[in-house]
Amino acid sequence: MVRSLRCIAVAFLLLAASAHAQQASRLDDIVKRGTLRVGMTGDYLPFTSLDKATQKYRGFDVDMAEALGKAIGVKVEYVQTAWPQLMKDFEADNFDIAMGGISITLDRQKKGLFSTPVMREGKTPIARCADKGKYETLAEIDKPGTRVIVNPGGTNERFARAHVKNAEIKIYNDNVTIFDEIAKGDADLMMTDASETRYQQKLHPGVLCAVHPDQPFDFAEKAYWIQRDVALKDFVDEWLHIATEDGSFKKIYSAWFE
Repeated sequence: MVRSLRCIAVAFLLLAASAHAQQASRLDDIVKRGTLRVGMTGDYLPFTSLDKATQKYRGFDVDMAEALGKAIGVKVEYVQTAWPQLMKDFEADNFDIAMGGISITLDRQKKGLFSTPVMREGKTPIARCADKGKYETLAEIDKPGTRVIVNPGGTNERFARAHVKNAEIKIYNDNVTIFDEIAKGDADLMMTDASETRYQQKLHPGVLCAVHPDQPFDFAEKAYWIQRDVALKDFVDEWLHIATEDGSFKKIYSAWFE
């Protein structure tokens, strides 16, 4: 009787293991569907920008998304999101992967998986070039009368609220034109990712200057935020590894950051 029960238990475990092995992964679903759904805010150059007239995206992570779709063998479907609702859209399974300058955070890690990091950086100021020397430290920034502008809902706002207690924090909803507010004098500076300060300095030569982008205030990494599917994460990580080794990552990176 005992031996019979053991046999039944073993058979049950084998059946359970077989059923688990046959369960389709999200990667299988993507291949079957023929599309990779990529969540993007479309307001964060050089990573992602949406032309509202044509509804076309462009940017570093747009090129990377297209390369990933090609590697999987599917088309890329862009799903527009926004920083304040990114978490909710992710939890609602509105897309398979979020791309477009996504910073790794522990809150996001609780909800999904992150790929191998694609960039290391941190928060640093960008100000009018004439004022560059005034905002080199957090103590110099956090003074009454200083106007710190920030886009809502993301890591920029979180960083500002954690470190700015005396200066004014100005919330500005349009992440595309926010740097123009600094250029025309309606704000004094913004603290954002070093990569973005370098890019905006390039777009506003002699007007806006990145403040010590090689020595940011904190440590951060950018990666791709993946729905909790190990098969999809493994594929993305291996794709990134190959792209790094064969030079294709460097080619895309150079087009936007150098």
